[in-house]
Amino acid sequence: MEQKTAIILGATGLTGSILLDKLVDDPRYRKIKVFSRNHVHRKSEKIEEYLINLFELEKFTELFKADEVFCCIGTTQKKTPDNDTYRMVDFGIPATAAKLCHRNEIETFQVISAMGADEKSRFFYNRVKGEMEGAVLEQQIPNTYILQPSLIGGEREESRPFEFIWKKIMLVGDHLLVGSLRKYRSIHPEIIVKAMIYLANNKHRKGRITSEEIREIADRK
Repeated sequence: MEQKTAIILGATGLTGSILLDKLVDDPRYRKIKVFSRNHVHRKSEKIEEYLINLFELEKFTELFKADEVFCCIGTTQKKTPDNDTYRMVDFGIPATAAKLCHRNEIETFQVISAMGADEKSRFFYNRVKGEMEGAVLEQQIPNTYILQPSLIGGEREESRPFEFIWKKIMLVGDHLLVGSLRKYRSIHPEIIVKAMIYLANNKHRKGRITSEEIREIADRK
């Protein structure tokens, strides 16, 4: 079995850190390149760290070579209140990563977006996510998967009071969301990671993948 090299952007975050652990333990992967501002929590001979300013990702084109790229980058307006900086994170980094995939002929690119992403939305958050999706799809990477999860559960290192309260509400309310409302149920990052790994190793026809579809894919063997 020929082992692969993966790149992770956002490996210090909630979903990205779980993904890193899974790929380190997966025999299909020989090397995991991590581009980040800070060191990751995991130690392994498989991990190759590059501590960089992610806003300058394009300067590292020669290092940005792999079989697959997983983009788990994301911020919040509370953490990044300046709209220009917010856009640089949620639009700029994924869009640049997709350009580098195209330039370096990397055939698989996955990015975590959000439910409600819409470039015509009057809501800034949704509009930026929608514009990011459009920029990624423009690169026409053969295996492009844009995951659109609902609220992501799990415990983060940083404090997000509103998100914490909403997650507690969702723990009670998720079972009430049935039928067409199921798509609004919160989703655990491990489910997202399982789906991403499946998509990286199996063909899938769709580019944009809803929260419910993420669950279905994660259950596949």
